[in-house]
Amino acid sequence: MTDGMTNGMKPPVAAEANPHFRQIGGAPAIERLVTAFYRRMDTLPQAAGIRAMHEADLGPTRRVLHDYLCEWMGGPRDYSARRGPPRLRRRHAAFAIGTAERDAWLACMQGALDEVVPDAHLRRQLLQAFTQIADHLRNTEGSPHEHRPG
Repeated sequence: MTDGMTNGMKPPVAAEANPHFRQIGGAPAIERLVTAFYRRMDTLPQAAGIRAMHEADLGPTRRVLHDYLCEWMGGPRDYSARRGPPRLRRRHAAFAIGTAERDAWLACMQGALDEVVPDAHLRRQLLQAFTQIADHLRNTEGSPHEHRPG
């Protein structure tokens, strides 16, 4: 019979790798964030271009973003269980994402964060991380990933 110990030593206790899921308020808060995000995408004039990249029915897309954000923030790993590894650049490769698209996406997310997350420090942390991700997804001319022949 095993008691979870090897050679009399206790297994190491994993540090909380990403506390944002708990800090934001778990899945209910992320659901509110996703709702606020897509509401802005539907109403902000500068977001019309990125809204057009989505299906008319946002239901499935909302579920994907919710699951991804839960996992990304340190919550349940439902996204990977359902869809495999995120591979965000590959999943967004079919869409032309430049500076304007990045900025529109960030405007929607910043507004959603402002609405849903009362903790200013957490909002700043999340917006900084979202900005890095959104910039990484740019794939049009002038993006940091463009490879030009030398």
